[in-house]
Amino acid sequence: MQGALCLQCGHARIESTVGFSGAAAAQKMKQLQRKADAVGFRGSDFCAAQSSSFNIIFSSSTVSHQKRRGYSALEVTAIDYPRPDIDGTVNYLEAATLSAFLATARRPEKPLKVVIAGAGLAGLSTAKYIADAGHIPILLEARDVLGGKVAAWKDEDGDWYETGLHIFFGAYPNVQNLFGELGINDRLQWKEHSMIFAMPDNPGQFSRFDFPNVLPAPLNGVWAILKNNEMLTWEEKIRFAIGLLPAIVGGQNYVEAMDKYTVKEWMLKQGVPRRVNDEVFIAMSKALNFIDPDDLSMQCVLIALNRFLQETHGSKMAFLDGAPPERLCKPIVDHFTALGGEVRLNSRLQKFVLNEDGSIKHFQLQNGTIVEGDVYVSAMPVDVFKLLIPDQWANVPYFRKLDKLAGVPVINVHIWFDTKLKNTYDHLLFSRSPLLSVYADMSTTCKEYYDPDKSMLELVFAPAEDWIGRSDEDIIKATMEELAQLFPDEIAADQSKAKILKYHVVKTPRSVYKIVPNCEPCRPLQRSPVPRFYMAGDFTKQKYLASMEGAVLSGKLCAQSIVQDYDKLAAAIPSMEKEKTLV
Repeated sequence: MQGALCLQCGHARIESTVGFSGAAAAQKMKQLQRKADAVGFRGSDFCAAQSSSFNIIFSSSTVSHQKRRGYSALEVTAIDYPRPDIDGTVNYLEAATLSAFLATARRPEKPLKVVIAGAGLAGLSTAKYIADAGHIPILLEARDVLGGKVAAWKDEDGDWYETGLHIFFGAYPNVQNLFGELGINDRLQWKEHSMIFAMPDNPGQFSRFDFPNVLPAPLNGVWAILKNNEMLTWEEKIRFAIGLLPAIVGGQNYVEAMDKYTVKEWMLKQGVPRRVNDEVFIAMSKALNFIDPDDLSMQCVLIALNRFLQETHGSKMAFLDGAPPERLCKPIVDHFTALGGEVRLNSRLQKFVLNEDGSIKHFQLQNGTIVEGDVYVSAMPVDVFKLLIPDQWANVPYFRKLDKLAGVPVINVHIWFDTKLKNTYDHLLFSRSPLLSVYADMSTTCKEYYDPDKSMLELVFAPAEDWIGRSDEDIIKATMEELAQLFPDEIAADQSKAKILKYHVVKTPRSVYKIVPNCEPCRPLQRSPVPRFYMAGDFTKQKYLASMEGAVLSGKLCAQSIVQDYDKLAAAIPSMEKEKTLV
């Protein structure tokens, strides 16, 4: 299901574009292009014309390390591939059309003051698009850093360490539009169109799925799968393809219906060989949601496959050229503060203060400060929000169904080595090891971390449930044992080969919500049943599940709901009604 915006009435309507091909797809894109052009918005050109408080534990052990030069002096040294041609795709145009609707919405007689709790991507996106629509966002963040799940910190050497290893896909249309609107497309470092898997049975070896540029989707994906002979046999590929046929034929309805199965259950039901799970889907599940296929909802995998296989550049990856708080979050803040908004760090929400009828009165911070507005938005992680749900709301179905949504533990590990590792790529790598999900040599892939003489590996340790309470030393020891299998000629668990200069371990006990079966009906819409109260976050209802794309889209949908409700909201605010009467 694709959300296409109706500019005439300002409401979102849901249309199915699954299975569009040939003339139908071309017609669909022309319709969306006309909508975008009708309001003067064309891809990233628009931006040039426009003048979370969740529990994080981080720690580090440091050995003497040469301090890097300042960020402003960085040179372009990592290999960049051209930005893919994604501006004309159906999904990109839909995202652009929604952005254009908000930017060209009827200017309010009196702007609403919108108070937003949580400065992750969902809260930042809400603030950005609310400001575009002519209203005033006040963004509250519990910590002293922007970004939520994409937060990062500098150590005493001036090196960044991050909450996670964040990858930007071509199939992230709202994120790609956001970069264009902010004028920062050049901050994405695109990599070759490949997916690269380590080979556990052949330590130090990799298997590649290379997507040829000359073929459109889904032919480029089919070619990439057929050309790879190291991971699956021809029989396994054919049986897997047959198992996927119902998803191809049934489209979105089939994808949504598969939310009742885990990946493992679905594969058994479809007669897909177990080796497909072992060779591909264990790595894919851990990369998508940090859990194994025994637990992950098959809907999550099918959504990813649909995006990656139906969009020519959907699976093409990019690294941000530096730390997200500076290179992505700050430009968003600069944008909406220039339009009259504000951001307040170290402003942890203590409770929602309600009126007698259960409607929201104001936000109260932990330091006792009261923050008042015309509209209130929670853009906090679902686990934090559940702790703050007032008793008066507890039995409302909208809030009660959140009980099943819970964040998954994640550990992000950074290790600086005294030598440049050779057995790696300028790319994201699927480790396919028991304790690791994905990793990258950031000294090669990212300008901020570039070093010609030493490597810095950033690794996602997952599943992390059994390790989140373990010491940093235990986690590093286990990571080194895994790396000794991936780099047998260069790394030994006892550091008799490459030696650790320093490391950082970042633990997130509750990260993105755990996408287990039957969670989809529990995801709330951005418009709550409580007057003047809205929600944003990748766990809220939108088509991209738990991801950066989902967070950004949720903020846009939240802003859209507020803009659509403006007349009703304005009428409910006594001060505004009084002004109208006096006039």
